[in-house]
Formats: sequence, structure tokens, C-alpha cells
Amino acid sequence: MSNLKKIIFVPHGAPTFALDPGAAGSAMSRISKEFPTPRAVLCISPHWETSLPTVGSSKQFETIYDFYGFDERIYQIKYPATGCPELAGEVQGILLKNGIECLLDPDRGLDHGAWMPLRQLYPDANVPIVPLSLQGHKGPQHAYRLGAALSALTDEGILLVASGNLTHNLDDYRKIMMQGGSTPAYVHEFANWLFEMLSAGDIESLINYRRINKDAVRVHPTEEHLLPLFFALGAAGKNSRAEAFYRGISDYVLAMDAYAFRT
Repeated sequence: MSNLKKIIFVPHGAPTFALDPGAAGSAMSRISKEFPTPRAVLCISPHWETSLPTVGSSKQFETIYDFYGFDERIYQIKYPATGCPELAGEVQGILLKNGIECLLDPDRGLDHGAWMPLRQLYPDANVPIVPLSLQGHKGPQHAYRLGAALSALTDEGILLVASGNLTHNLDDYRKIMMQGGSTPAYVHEFANWLFEMLSAGDIESLINYRRINKDAVRVHPTEEHLLPLFFALGAAGKNSRAEAFYRGISDYVLAMDAYAFRT
């Protein structure tokens, strides 16, 4: 494997990640330096779900605090990213040409699934951002198709950033916080299974993970936090291999694994 593609899957963790990004944040900072400064970043986040794919076409993004009850310092953080309306229009056009209905939203800001990892990648907010919404109800195949349709953007100097988490059961997190305990075995096991499938390039098993893996439904009671991975896989293409540039667990139940793609 040689060429690093302009596609990454990154975790955003809990909102506390903004104050304590730790080793995962450091890994993101390092990987960003392996890419030439992109013309713009197209970012898909599980915290913007819509019935149809929607592209943020704002010229200047508000920082959205779509969480509550956390350290007040988090709500003082701003990520003053500029947008790229012309790229937003191009993304819409590409999806329409591929038979995927798509809308533009000139008012949407950046949710924490977008701005928190982007702040690690480009802390100076000096790269224009175009957010793309997720369709959590349409499953892995749809997310894969979205990524595949937009893969050619990487040839135009666009970095595709898929933000999510490989494991995400907040009910189990709350139980551990209330009753005590440690990271459940299934968190490690599922992240390791994904690592094996990604390393082998087994796209079929990955897309059918909910049927194949015994822990899948417990790990993801709802799918939205894993679907960005399929977007990244679709964009990377079948001839690429995923390469983990960070692996670890945060807050008991959140696998913070991050992946880049090479051909």
C-alpha cells in the first residue's frame, strides 16, 4: 500500500472531548499534517440527521452546542469555520447526477460531531467546511452509496471527514456511571472485529454487520454513530485498505478508533 487517500474516519467521543482530546486528539492532529492543506473539508456527522441528504451551504458557521449538562467551559469554545457555498452546490449536483435526491441548507451550523474533531484537525479554522447530513434510517448501504458518489472530490483537493464512534451504547454508560464497573467486554470485541474486517477489506461482512456480529445491536442500539464509517468506505473504494491510526476506549463504552485509507 502506498497512496494515502484524502478520506478519514475519526471519533468525536463525548462532549468532554473538547476539553480533553487526549491521545485520540493528538492522533488526529498528526494525521492532518500528512495531507496537503485541503481546498475544503466535507464532513458527515451523526448529529445531523435528515430524511434526505442535505448539504450545509452557509458562508459562516455557528458553533452548535447540541448537548447539555457539561462543563461550562465547553460552551465558551467557538469554532469559527467558514463555509464553501460553491462546493456545497457541487456536492448537491454530484448526488443528483447519481440519482440521490439532495437539498441545500444555508442556515445550519456545525454540531459537535463535526466541530469537535475538526478542531483537532484544523485548530485555526483556516480550512472551509461543508457539512453533509446523515440518514440514520437508511442503513449502511445508503451511507456507502453516498460516499462512493462523492469519492471523486478527493481529486479536487477535498478532504472527506467521517465523524462517528465505532461503539456507542449510552445506556450502558449510564449504568456504569451509576452502579460502577468497567468497560464491557463487548466494546473491545466489537472494535476488534471491525479492525479485522477493515484490515481484510471485507466490505460485505461490514455492511451486514448487524446480521453477522452477535454484539452489533447492543453496541449500536441505533446505527447513526457507525454509519459515517460506511460513508468513508464507499468513498475509499474496494481497492483501498483501512489503516488504523489510533485505537482506544473512552468513557467506558466509546471506541475512539480512527482510520485512514490507502491504495
